[in-house]
Amino acid sequence: MPRDLTTPRSREANLARILSIVHHDGAQSRSALTEATGLNRSTIAALVFELAAAGLVDERPPESSSRAGRPSPVVAPSASVVAISVHPEVDAVEIAAVALDRRIVVRERIVNTATPTAAEVAALVAARLAHWQTDALLYSTVIGIGVAVPGLVRTADGVVRNAPHLAWTDEPLAARIEELTGIRTAVDNDATLGALAEHLFGAGRDIDELVYLNGGASGIGGGLVIHGRAATGANGYAGEFGHNRPRIDDDADRRTSDGVLEEEVNRRHLLALLGLDDADDAALAAALDEAGLPAAEAEVARQARVLGSALANAVNVLNPAVVVLGGFLALLDDAEHDTLAAEVSRLAMSESAEVVELRTAALGSDRLLVGAAELAFRPLWTDPLAVVAG
Repeated sequence: MPRDLTTPRSREANLARILSIVHHDGAQSRSALTEATGLNRSTIAALVFELAAAGLVDERPPESSSRAGRPSPVVAPSASVVAISVHPEVDAVEIAAVALDRRIVVRERIVNTATPTAAEVAALVAARLAHWQTDALLYSTVIGIGVAVPGLVRTADGVVRNAPHLAWTDEPLAARIEELTGIRTAVDNDATLGALAEHLFGAGRDIDELVYLNGGASGIGGGLVIHGRAATGANGYAGEFGHNRPRIDDDADRRTSDGVLEEEVNRRHLLALLGLDDADDAALAAALDEAGLPAAEAEVARQARVLGSALANAVNVLNPAVVVLGGFLALLDDAEHDTLAAEVSRLAMSESAEVVELRTAALGSDRLLVGAAELAFRPLWTDPLAVVAG
């Protein structure tokens, strides 16, 4: 039976549900929305009209159809409503505007001359946003700002409790950015947001039991999806795989004294072998292919063996259906997938190992930006018109 729309709460929930469907699943005909929600056609028409009037969706003429009856107009998420995504790292700060239709409208990667402070990142975000609003975002509505930080974040108030590689401790990053931009800002761990993005749109779509590991300039972080929901722990700090100590059977495979995963499996070992000071993941992969150095190839294989042992621990504890590898860890999987799979099979319980699948992140370099945008869009799924009015 269609839900009662006489109360404000029901109306807000149904507006949010329609907007969520077209955002997460793509443009839908009104008839498809009727089927998906159980609401009647006139109710759908009224709700879509409200969303369109608020600039959150666009309606376009119906596509040709072989079905009987009058074709239904198509409802699409607005391309002019955007979230600003930010990913600060030790080597660079990446900033982008991601539209509600999931297109990346504009992006910049600003290379750091020194490790940035939280105040410097906030100022950089404000400066780039101000510039874009006179150019690429001139006719856009900025709905919020999402920040993916490589560290421990208290998500309730956007305070970065500890980002060791950035040397940030108890930094009120959300408040700093809000003060300079006047725009609602949310902050979370970068790997948690990478897991969210891949679960919604990428290699983990429709997978309810998922482990995601992200390899970045600051090390290795992780995110978990359990029973179809993000598992963040009591304070939002779950998934810190990089601080675990994997099993390393051969001392020749050990590079550090304490054997922490993110020190053993680290892109800087590869950069050093290639004689590079800095390179993003795509440039690093290209440099490895072009160089053809036996020492670099051996290092990739070594890191894959160590990573495989860490993944085996995760498989034993969490019994995921899929493990998704992002960042430079995807490079290891591309080059040494069989090695990774063999180590997981060797060290994990056979009952868990035989059902798990290793996948590279489908969203590539977009994954953290998409995840940060989802964080900024999140209030829309409760009361979209109030968010726009605000």
